[in-house]
Amino acid sequence: MQADRTSRVLLLLSVVVGIFVGLAAFTFHYAEGTSYLSSDPKACVNCHVMREHYDGWQKASHHAAATCVDCHLPAALIPKLWAKSVNGYRHSKAFTLQDFHEPIRIHEDNARILNANCVRCHRELVSEIVHDARETRRGKETSDRFDCVRCHQAVGHGPTR
Repeated sequence: MQADRTSRVLLLLSVVVGIFVGLAAFTFHYAEGTSYLSSDPKACVNCHVMREHYDGWQKASHHAAATCVDCHLPAALIPKLWAKSVNGYRHSKAFTLQDFHEPIRIHEDNARILNANCVRCHRELVSEIVHDARETRRGKETSDRFDCVRCHQAVGHGPTR
């Protein structure tokens, strides 16, 4: 009798796990999940809300020098993989539940990554500006930070309108 009950529980658990894995695999396939493992900017336009940003990037000054991954993800491998997984979760949740802002907005964590990449790539050009901005804000409680895109909005995605 106990073995019969255990068999039923295992069968039920197997069915539930199988359904979950099947739905996850279908969703991953349907959403072209493997494309997000690459650095190809075309992966970003799998989501229709990114089309305008992709088109703008093709016309922007950084098109020949940087891809989406170069600006929007950390350069180091482990932080890059972490950011990709966090963003993947956020994006899949937002698009599945349709609870994203339109036009799409950058998350605060991603804005910090973006800014750090601007400074990293343009280190020689902006080193004094960044140093002066940090010295001015040292010791102050403020959410205001040195922000490249505040003045250079069109660099990565072209004119905003």
